[in-house]
Amino acid sequence: MKELEYLVRKNKLSNLRNKYKVVFPNNFKHNTYSIVLHKHFFNKTRNELEKLNINVKITGRIINKRFMGKASFIVIKDTKGKIQIYVAYNHISHEQYKLFKDFDLGDIIGAEGILFKTNSGELSIKCKNIILLTKAIRPLPDKFHGLSSQDKCYRQRYLELITNDKVYKLFHTRSLIIAKIRDFMIKRDFIEVETPIMQVNAGGAIAKPFITYHNKLHTKMYLRIAPELYLKQLIIGGFEKIFEIGKNFRNEGLSPYHNPEFTMLELYIAYADYNDLILLLEELIRTLAIAILGDQKLLLNQEYIDISKPFTRMSMKDAICYYQNIDIHNLEDLYLITKLAKSINIKIHKNWTIGHIQSEIFDKKVIHNLIKPIFITDYPIEVSPLARKNDYNSNITDRFELFIGGYEISNGFSELNDAEEQKIRFAKQNHYYNQDYITALEHGLPPTAGLGIGIDRLIMLLTNSKNIRDVILFPTLKNKT
Repeated sequence: MKELEYLVRKNKLSNLRNKYKVVFPNNFKHNTYSIVLHKHFFNKTRNELEKLNINVKITGRIINKRFMGKASFIVIKDTKGKIQIYVAYNHISHEQYKLFKDFDLGDIIGAEGILFKTNSGELSIKCKNIILLTKAIRPLPDKFHGLSSQDKCYRQRYLELITNDKVYKLFHTRSLIIAKIRDFMIKRDFIEVETPIMQVNAGGAIAKPFITYHNKLHTKMYLRIAPELYLKQLIIGGFEKIFEIGKNFRNEGLSPYHNPEFTMLELYIAYADYNDLILLLEELIRTLAIAILGDQKLLLNQEYIDISKPFTRMSMKDAICYYQNIDIHNLEDLYLITKLAKSINIKIHKNWTIGHIQSEIFDKKVIHNLIKPIFITDYPIEVSPLARKNDYNSNITDRFELFIGGYEISNGFSELNDAEEQKIRFAKQNHYYNQDYITALEHGLPPTAGLGIGIDRLIMLLTNSKNIRDVILFPTLKNKT
């Protein structure tokens, strides 16, 4: 059926090409939007509108039609909403009406006419000029059933945006959230900067990079895992408060919370520590909730979570003990923690230390329990190669991660600014060694705190979305077989 309609539409387009020199015109300019008309004239009566005699020009895609001989109605959708257009045989030229009768759902049109209300009270446009701007030769999905699968929604996002107002609104909200984040930062005297996406060294986080090759330079390059090392070089150069919003890339798996290409906010503050970041992050999330939701409550699934009060703080070891119901001594002895890990089906890698095993137990057995906002602190030094060592316990770092809804939202820490120790950390942890960064550190990084926020996950929270693909316009997908 769809294939037959496709051929019929192609034939219509062919007939237009034979009859007219220009079949995709670009000379019709709208002077308003549907939302503006509804806002200003919805409460006007028929008589009031008739006296005002308002002429409007509007553009949009046909999403509904009722052809009734010599008088017809269509509904068009523009970038702001929808409006009905009344097209009558005696209000436009016979040639226009003849062409109009061949219009299909999905066609993009321009219409000019007088604003009025129908007998049922619906705000409409009495058309006196109508023009086909773009002929859609493929039909839209059925309005009652939509796209046939979620996979198709992701692969043909444009169709979902046309047919699903909720999705269209969600991505407007995404844009607003990012604008509010930027506004929040600038109001607090942060300077926005840009750092390279293609890098000679992959670093700034522990993750597998995407690899490319620069032909002219004859060198391997990496899509950035994180902008961290470049941003800290800017702090060394004299900036005090900076941030960057941009894409990061990690050549790893797909899941409801992971997309290989994702958007991050990273910020750095000189002469600050990780406690300052915690306060700033809480303030940012509350500010966004009020701006987007009008309240300091997040709806997660069917439960509202109050974020108006300071978030809970708990060390990683205490979180493991609490959610696994074990004694802390089991986490501080290599034999005991290895035995514990094996008993709960945690695979132990060769040469792992106590800190590695603690981190793995936390990741596999604790994180999914962290629904209400909680800062997990005191991360083992083994899994925190760029974080400052704690002054009182050399086994942990001044680092935290924020969890809400059972997944990580943010990672922050006081920065390691000792170049000699950073060299040792890189060597011990087989981290991607970056001599340029070490050289920069040797010129002196002031006491600094840095924070990364996964914007896609934050948007999931603020829109109560279940899958990261739902908040990314074009997510990474498996190849179709």
